[in-house]
Amino acid sequence: MKVDKITLEILKNHSRAAAESMAYTLYRTAHSTFVKETEDFTCGITTPHGETFASPVELGVTWFVGLNYKTVIEMIDEYEEGDICITNDPYSGHVSTHSPDMHCWKPVFSGGELVCFVVGHIHNTDVGGAVPASISRTLSEIHQEGIRIPPTKIVRRGEFNKEVLDIMLTNVRMPEQNWGDLKAQIAAMNTGERRVHEIIDKFGVDVFKAGIQDLLSYAEAQARSIISSLPDGNYFFADYMDEDSEDGYPCRLALTLVISGDRITLDFTGSDPQIESSINIPTGGQERHALLMVGVIYILYSLDPKLFLNAGICRAISSVLPEGSVINPAFPAAVGLRTLSVQRLMGLIFGAFVQAAPEKLPASPASGGPIMNVNTIDNRNGRRVVAAVGPITGGAGGSPLGDGTEGSGANSSFLKNTPVEINEIEVPIKIRRYGLAADSGGAGKFRGGTAIEMWFEALAPNTRVTARNMDRTRFTSWGVQNGRAGAPSYFLLNPNTNEERNLGNLDFIKIGPGDVIHVASGGAGGWGNPQERAIEAVCQDVKRGFVSEKSALDDYGVVIFKGNCDLEATSKQRSKLMTHVSDNKFFDYGAGRVEYEKIWNRENYDTLTKILAKIPIHWRFFIKHRIFEMVGDQETFDNGQKISTYFESLLTEFPQLQETLKQKMD
Repeated sequence: MKVDKITLEILKNHSRAAAESMAYTLYRTAHSTFVKETEDFTCGITTPHGETFASPVELGVTWFVGLNYKTVIEMIDEYEEGDICITNDPYSGHVSTHSPDMHCWKPVFSGGELVCFVVGHIHNTDVGGAVPASISRTLSEIHQEGIRIPPTKIVRRGEFNKEVLDIMLTNVRMPEQNWGDLKAQIAAMNTGERRVHEIIDKFGVDVFKAGIQDLLSYAEAQARSIISSLPDGNYFFADYMDEDSEDGYPCRLALTLVISGDRITLDFTGSDPQIESSINIPTGGQERHALLMVGVIYILYSLDPKLFLNAGICRAISSVLPEGSVINPAFPAAVGLRTLSVQRLMGLIFGAFVQAAPEKLPASPASGGPIMNVNTIDNRNGRRVVAAVGPITGGAGGSPLGDGTEGSGANSSFLKNTPVEINEIEVPIKIRRYGLAADSGGAGKFRGGTAIEMWFEALAPNTRVTARNMDRTRFTSWGVQNGRAGAPSYFLLNPNTNEERNLGNLDFIKIGPGDVIHVASGGAGGWGNPQERAIEAVCQDVKRGFVSEKSALDDYGVVIFKGNCDLEATSKQRSKLMTHVSDNKFFDYGAGRVEYEKIWNRENYDTLTKILAKIPIHWRFFIKHRIFEMVGDQETFDNGQKISTYFESLLTEFPQLQETLKQKMD
């Protein structure tokens, strides 16, 4: 049965409205700040086989448009009316991507026939484990990251599964909060079921069943049409996270984007081996895993905002995911900080695509800012508090169409900020400043979006702060077409005092009353030559506090005198600066990356990749670190020969590895 286009459009809007009703129910009834203010949740409707065909556009996170529940749906033997299933285990079906994300799905029946599922997740502030909020770079295996619930029924025929509920609530730090959020999630499932029945009552079950398949097929056709408009080719890009472990070496993500006709292949060969810390991305080797698709979906939607946002888009995309890599880790690798890795992954995808469409796509979005979690005692009532005080995010990259948005963007899934008043009511801290950081957005004809910064003071002893996803202190967001890289992130303790301490990428610290934290995300990259930026725009940036007078002079060649632009002096300054601008500088990576790649150039990385691919997964991280130690700060341009020599010496040093390789060959 084929549904006509008018009916299909109406059905699409009704389905989206149903998903948004679920989201509003969850948003209005959740208990934790991170759900009800930051909106770290999703809602959606899937086919009986798990493909998402409807999701909200105004509420919740935007990373999971292409999420497919097929694997976890199939792990439940039988569904009955009134059942609701749950899981947060990243290694059971690979739908949940770290343990704080609790996913639910509920079957919807019509006339006894299963016609769809209503689905969604919330991010629990804490699910137990080694540290408050359950996530830290210091953790090395999934068992440290809190309780894991494999796919199971939390509600069976309308009745709560008390045994599962008791196990879950016994293993978390704030059971009342988790229980409140779970009830909100269950309410959202029930709302979704009612709305689906209303749609079926309006259109009939046959039109509904045929329509949801047509919605997916239509999105696929749209995606293929957009892809066909891009030039065929292979586009390589690499980017880095500052550390692959606590005080470790940089972690590389690499991508070869292959555009061929109406298809895309994402080949992640060259990415680092799985990491002995929690920044692995648990894709389970699924070539269309939602975390791989999100960057591509953002790109395609930017190229055509009429694109239907559903899992059909993903049918035009495939991936190559080396087993045992940071992009496809083997159990029991820790995965709690996958948010950080996915942010870099999206930037990686943007960097490849912008080479194919430089006049249509933006510079790098900001990242590196953490989600701040505080675990402390409330002096007012003696109550223990575990709460997120807001994501510290940066803005979007500058683009051919204009400046990047300030302090928010797709890279952080458009998570909302928590008002200062709410934070101070619910968490015993004093927020001294919360706003946009000056001179953080990369200079350009169109400026990169500015970073967010926060200053807050602890009020109680033994206050534990987790700065989840802290990064970009070394490798900054890149600019395009002569645009400049964004500013680095930073994390300071007791700034502007004799006790000031730069915490770098440290993500867990214990502080006491009177201690002050100052944290900022990185800024986004700029697009185009800064000296071509409209003088009025620079003056306005200075008046708004986005750009300092010094940056206006040095980066944009704009002279500010007594708060106003001096046009004559500006003309002279810009003439002087233009003589120092290099032509055709497509990417500006920032000083940190330029210095690093003098040592670890592409040839050295290619050699290392081939070496690591030959050895067992459990040896790779160790060997990588040993080779990095041996290379040190030597600049080598010998096509990777020295890397090969170092590996041969390690085979002599570790005969156990040599014996393992022999057995593998036999």
